[in-house]
Amino acid sequence: MSKLIIRNARLVNEGTITESDVLIEDERIAKIATSIKVDNNVCAIDAEGKFLIPGMIDDQDHFREPGLTHKEDIYHGTKGALLGGITSIFEMPNTSPATIDEIEFQKKIKIAETNSWTNFAFFIGACKANVSKLNELEKMKGCAGIKIFMGSSTGNLLISEEEDLEIALKTCKRRVAIHSEDEKRLIDRLTIINKSNGVIEHENWRDALSAIISTKKVLKYAKKYNTKAHILHISTADEIQLLQNKGKFITVEVTPQHLTLFSPDCYNKLDSLAQMNPPIRSLEHQIGLWKGISNGTVDVIGSDHAPHTLEEKKKQWPNSPSGMPGVQTTLSIMLNHVSNKKLTLQKLIELLSENPCKIYNIKNKGFIKEGYDADLTIVDLNKEIIIKNEYIASKSGWSPFNGMKLKGSPVATIINGSIKMIEGKVLEKPNGKVIDFD
Repeated sequence: MSKLIIRNARLVNEGTITESDVLIEDERIAKIATSIKVDNNVCAIDAEGKFLIPGMIDDQDHFREPGLTHKEDIYHGTKGALLGGITSIFEMPNTSPATIDEIEFQKKIKIAETNSWTNFAFFIGACKANVSKLNELEKMKGCAGIKIFMGSSTGNLLISEEEDLEIALKTCKRRVAIHSEDEKRLIDRLTIINKSNGVIEHENWRDALSAIISTKKVLKYAKKYNTKAHILHISTADEIQLLQNKGKFITVEVTPQHLTLFSPDCYNKLDSLAQMNPPIRSLEHQIGLWKGISNGTVDVIGSDHAPHTLEEKKKQWPNSPSGMPGVQTTLSIMLNHVSNKKLTLQKLIELLSENPCKIYNIKNKGFIKEGYDADLTIVDLNKEIIIKNEYIASKSGWSPFNGMKLKGSPVATIINGSIKMIEGKVLEKPNGKVIDFD
């Protein structure tokens, strides 16, 4: 029986902070108490002065495998997650070929069983070819749910017609994750944008109204059929206001990028490295997103890790691809916001760990409780770091936050009861497991 004890930690759990020891036996939290006696040969971590948090579940990652592994793969993507204090990931279906059927889904499961450093689950992508079969596909073991792209993405992964959206939201019984931008408006606006201005036009092309129109459609049909809809990477203050009365079935995600970067500064500094969909917008919109966190409209923070090579990103806009790495920096970026009093550590854990488990009905994760899986992260709120491209594990090898000084960092990541990262050093080998859902 393998054992690990974490001593003197400040546990962050369900809105409270308490000082306790935590004993882990055979991948589970066996005991939580003020002082736990164990044999001297039991592996121990002294976490005095640090915080022990439930392992973060990142609900939106694009690891590009299969087919696009020159950008990223599951091994490097989940290694970045591990270094960033993340213990579980949900990976998206816009690979090549797209993950739209059981055959492609099982291929990913097999790759991850060998190469994933973290626990994992995968989304099935919705498209015209499978829209009537989604309720069967979502039942597969290891399936986080269905992903709908309402604005163009990879290949045939697109649900742009309203009748197809209605079928999908009527059919799916589990959580449906949605990229909400209106395809028709995107097509129309691209014809009137002055492309010679470069990437500064990106947010003008994919304007706030593109997101608002799309999100209103989601609300229309999700409320009609009581669909469990999870709207990803909300980027506008208008949507936050629209979603304040979203109802009990609809949930909302924002990203660290939208909470940290704003235009036009980010485009002037980073050029197309700041390009993502939906776009980074003005400070006014960013303020609206923070209001969404404070008033409870926002339920989840996800990385939307979507890397491309630097060579690809240097293409002339709009031919430059949208997306940026983020899985390794999400927790540190958000801990820095805690340091700057933008939110409390308890609220952050609600957004990173607790709510993803509630929303997706993940078994035995997201909380520090006896009998729960020992997926845990130790963070040091006083540790100062500088994000540097050379430290990024992603195959893309860069971060939009390169050079940023932060206060607060993960110092150890424990997955399935084993120490997998400590003080920036990765241990053992990849052995993540398929996530179980109720």
